[in-house]
Amino acid sequence: MQEIITSSPAETEELGIKIAENLTGGEVLALFGGMGMGKTAFTRGLARGLGIQDGVSSPTFALVHEYHGRLDVYHFDMFRVTGWDDLYSTGFFDYLDSGGVLVIEWSENIEAALPQDAIRIEIQQGTRENERIFHIEGMK
Repeated sequence: MQEIITSSPAETEELGIKIAENLTGGEVLALFGGMGMGKTAFTRGLARGLGIQDGVSSPTFALVHEYHGRLDVYHFDMFRVTGWDDLYSTGFFDYLDSGGVLVIEWSENIEAALPQDAIRIEIQQGTRENERIFHIEGMK
């Protein structure tokens, strides 16, 4: 497991860019962490690292946003998913075989459905206001 500390939203985005360099397609990045922990900032950097120019925003109301670059990114928000029926309605299982990169916010809500090889990224508040501690497991 890797531990990486960022001290600003810009550094969180830079971490996303750095991780994007190692992605080849088909990865599932399962993000864990409360409100305001930087999940969308991380995803914005990841998308930028994959050559995606579109603005990345939280898919809270759409449930999934699609972005196209070097690799396609499917950005899910599972905050409101409370059961298997909700999960099926997002199309999540269809996206698993797309060859794109799935980024899942609020993965704690669908933990039983995550693939075994998912890259797990837990984000916690650091000691300072904008400091975030990333615990990354499963990254090759």
